[in-house]
This record gives sequence, structure tokens and C-alpha cells, in this order.
Amino acid sequence: MNEQAKAHFDHLSDLLKIEEEEDKNQYNNKVLKYSLFERKQQGITWYPLIIRESYYGVGERLIVELERPSDKHIPHQFQTGRTAALFSNSERGEKLAVNGVVSAVRDNQLRITLNVDELPDWAQRGKLGLDLLFDESSYKEMRITLNKVKKAEGRLAELRDILLGFTPANFKPLKEKVNIPSLNFSQNDAINNILSAEDAAIIHGPPGTGKTTTLIEAIIATLKNEKQVLVSAPSNNAVDLLTQKLSERGINVLRFGNPARISESLIHHSIDVKVTEHKDFKSIKELKKRASEFRNMASKYKRHFGREERNQRKALYDEAYKILDEANKIESYIVEDLIEKAQVITCTPVGSVNYLLRDRTFNTVFIDEAAQALEPASWIPITRAKKVIFAGDHFQLPPTVKSDEAARKGLAVTLFERTIKVQKADVMLKVQYRSNEEIMGFSSNYFYKNDLHADDSVKNNALAPGNTIDLLSKPVEFIDTAGCGFNETYETSDTSVENAEEADLLIKHLRHLKETMDSQNINFSQFSVGIISPYKAQVNILKEKFLQDEWVGFTNIAVNSVDGFQGQERDIIYISLVRSNSENEIGFLKDYRRMNVALTRAKKKLIIIGDSATLSTDEFYLKFLEYVEKIGAYKSAWEFV
Repeated sequence: MNEQAKAHFDHLSDLLKIEEEEDKNQYNNKVLKYSLFERKQQGITWYPLIIRESYYGVGERLIVELERPSDKHIPHQFQTGRTAALFSNSERGEKLAVNGVVSAVRDNQLRITLNVDELPDWAQRGKLGLDLLFDESSYKEMRITLNKVKKAEGRLAELRDILLGFTPANFKPLKEKVNIPSLNFSQNDAINNILSAEDAAIIHGPPGTGKTTTLIEAIIATLKNEKQVLVSAPSNNAVDLLTQKLSERGINVLRFGNPARISESLIHHSIDVKVTEHKDFKSIKELKKRASEFRNMASKYKRHFGREERNQRKALYDEAYKILDEANKIESYIVEDLIEKAQVITCTPVGSVNYLLRDRTFNTVFIDEAAQALEPASWIPITRAKKVIFAGDHFQLPPTVKSDEAARKGLAVTLFERTIKVQKADVMLKVQYRSNEEIMGFSSNYFYKNDLHADDSVKNNALAPGNTIDLLSKPVEFIDTAGCGFNETYETSDTSVENAEEADLLIKHLRHLKETMDSQNINFSQFSVGIISPYKAQVNILKEKFLQDEWVGFTNIAVNSVDGFQGQERDIIYISLVRSNSENEIGFLKDYRRMNVALTRAKKKLIIIGDSATLSTDEFYLKFLEYVEKIGAYKSAWEFV
């Protein structure tokens, strides 16, 4: 066993325990703190509920089928294998509950196996609901995987040592290089790098460089030599995007995951829906209907009865199981048929352990947004791989780590980041198609060694190129609030910083921009506008201001956090930096990767508002202030106050 690898995975396992404990504490606090209405909106509670059917399954386990008759539009987090509590809000105000495990979910119905011998009396009196309990399953899968990789032999051990830098990655020369006319030179280089890789390759995609486009082309190129590949990403949104893009190219894609978490427009690609659309599914429905009839007959027998009744009930249940077994065999055949014919299987990392995939392995596994995936999660699909392809950017959003201690000790470092540092297996995409070159310039210089270049189609992007009014023709403005007395404050909960006067200045500037566009006969409503702040309290203040009469009806304006704008772009972006204090404390702004995301969302106009006196004590922001001075983008807030 590789001792360095063993030490690495032992350390990761310890960090995962810390993270799980913190996650569990936060979840429990959330459930205790939230009202019933808030829990419903969060998708962790169904209320009210009706019991459609209850019966005894294998081992005399009590199974209850539930349905939510209302709030069907609210997305939920219930899925197979999760633990949940069936509860009743009794007339006396007490909450009565029994726990169980969700065994099936479809649309707004689910089946749960309860940990009791029979339904309690209160379940017959209505006012029923279902609370989702803390999800230990993903942590369990990550723990199992870390142990498996640590002790691995054969190909998995080789991949482990390559990805961690203990042995070099191998590449073979290509007989004929790919040259896709619609792609630029660096995108084609990235695809050829993937095709020549024998172990691992990386697409490093800075903002706006067409990472997803390149990844899709790489998957299609790989499928010319391989029957099937696995494609994974840490978020359901990212998996849905890949599923959509691949299906648009005529690829047979099979999407694994909880139907409740799959985009409605893509649900027809899910394994659940494809099973129901299969030509042999009708016979399954008929068999299950017959089995249900036998179960209903059996359930009419009470729990306390004589030997003859017990034997009769057993015979009815046995017949139901026999019919269900026949239905399950047909369903297994359908699933196997669908999986065999799929060219691409898409899922989240934890979704790749789905029992339907069993011991299936893939010559190539692609992991998109790999720089946002926890390392223990990334290893899950890799256990099924002979070759691994990462795509992402370790200078954008990091993975979400709830425990500060775990993050500080290394859990925030992704496998993507480790591998790109220890192997020469990456190709960076160098042409960006989103922003004016001045909007892009600072990010390119600070994060990407000045190797990014704006494509000719966007390099001179502006609201009104060539206009004599700087506000419309210049792509970048930094509005300095130093000396204005716009001091930050804490919201009442003391958890987030806000700056109301800076928010007012932002609104004033936007109003001025709109009026200037109106005076030049430029339709403001045709331009998309994003308002970003790293602080939740400031986001809330700004959202309230856009609910006022002046802005009602402007659907082109969106206000959100940095994370809320990841993967998005807008014609015009405002960033409110908030921090302004005599201690020169910038706190959360030290997360430069998040700031890189914020600074690279704009296509035609970027306006940043902040206090240079507070910001300039930090090297990153000092360099940014030097950059805006250099391109003539500096303005004082006194011009607008």
C-alpha cells in the first residue's frame, strides 16, 4: 500500500467526519428554527399529506404510500434511501412522529417503510406531514469510497497515484489530430490532449472561454472510439446542462438521479421516465395492479388473529410477492436494455453509485465543474473509470464546505486543484467570448498569467461603442466612496454586513445610466442587468429597493449573491463591495476566487462600487485599483452624491 496515499486518505476521512458533524448540526438547527411554511418552501417538508395505501412488505415491514395533494409546484429533496419522519400536528399542539426510510419517489407521491409494527392511531386523524431528516447517505458513500481508494489495487490504485502526483500521467501520440472548424486553437488542443491521454487530462476553462462547448465536443469525439461514457458534475444544474447539450447533438443520454431534482424540460431523459415509456411497461402496470389487489385482500386481516387467518393472509401476501417478482424481472430487463443502449450516462458523483449501474465500469469518466466538487465526492465516479477527464477552473467558485475547521485543514482543496498542480495534463482555453477586453483584463492578468484574449467579436463590446458619452462607451467604472462616510453596518442578526448608503449610490448610478440611455434613444430594457454583492444583507437591501415603484416592471434586472451568478452573464453588471471601516477589515472579500466570478460576469459594462481606503490595504484590491487607474476607469462617488 502506498504510505503517502494512505496518510492522505486517512486525513481526508478525518476532515469528512468534521464536515458531517457540522453539516448535521446546521441542518438540525435549521429544522428547529424554520416554521412549517418555511420548511415546505425549502423542500424538506410535505404538509398536508394523505395516506393512499398501507400494507406489510417483506419481513412484515409496514409500508405506507403517501401523496401531497397541494404545493405540487414546490421542488423537494425527498429521494430513495433518505430517512424521514411521518408526523401529525395534533389538536393539543404536540408533534407526534415515527421515523422510516423512503423506498420510492415519483412526482408528488412516495413510499416509506416505517420503523413501527402498525400505524399509530393519530395517523388516522389527518393533519399528517413528512419531514426529511439529515442525509447521511452521501457521507456514507464518500466514506466507503475513500476507504476503497486507499486500499485499491490494479487500475484504481494506478489512477489514485497519478491524480495525486506520485506517478506521472501518460500520453500517446495521435495518428491524426482532431481539428473542429467551429472551435479555436486552444479548444482543439484541449480535445487532442484528452484523446491522447491514457490516464487523465484536464480542460482548464476560465470565464467565457467555452468550457462546456469544448467538453461536449470532447465527449462526442471520445464516443467515436468508445461505446459508452460516464459524465458527472457536482450539481444537478450542471448535470442537466450537459444532458441538454448532448441530447441536442443527437446523443442517446440517460440521466440518473432523483426526478424531483431534474429539470422538468429534461425529465424525459431520466431513467424513471424512460422505463415508463418502454414498450413493455404496460405489462408491469397490470402485474402491479394484480399484486395490489392481493395485498389489499391480505391487509383486511387484523394483526391479532388465529392460525387459519394468519395462513390465509400469508398465502395472499405470497401470491402478491410472486406477481411482484415477475413485474420486477420485467422492469430489470427494461432498465438493462436502456442502460446498454445509452451512449452517455449523466449523474452527480453520488448518483454514480446507483444500484442500477451495479459493477459497470467505463473506459472514460468525465467530471465537469470538478473545481467545485469535494475531493471525497470526486473519487466516487473515478472508482468506475479507466481514464479520468476533469473540466473546470480552480480560480472560480470553490466547493461548499460548511465546517471552517475542515476547510482550513484541506477539505476545500479539490482533486482538480491537486492534479493540475502535480501533473502536466491540462490545457487552458485562451480565447474568451463574453467580455470587452478591459472588463476581462484584470482577471486575465491576476489569475491567468495574461494568457486570456478577447475574441474579436467581443473585444470592443460596449453599451454604445464610439458614443461621445463615456458612461455609454467606456466598459469599466470603479466608483470610489472613500471620504463619503458610507460606513458599513451589521444587520440585526450580526451575521452579515450591509451598507445602505452604498446601495443608494448604486441605485442613483443605475438611474443615471438609464436616463442617459433614454436620451440617446437606446432601449434600457433590452439590456440584461445583474446586481451583485458578496454579502447577503446587502443583497436583501438591494432587492427591497428594486421592489419600489420606480423599478417595478423592469424584468431585465436581477439581484443576487456572487454564487447566484456563477455560470451566468449579463450585459451590465454592478458590484457592491460594501466594506468601509476604519480598521480596514475586508473579511469575506478576501475570497478572491468569488471576486473573480463577480468581475467576469459582464459583457458590455462593469461598475464596481467600493471604498478604496478600506480595500487598498489588501494586495489583490490594490492591484485592481492600479488597474482601473491605468485604463481610466476611476471615478469618485462625489461626482454622483
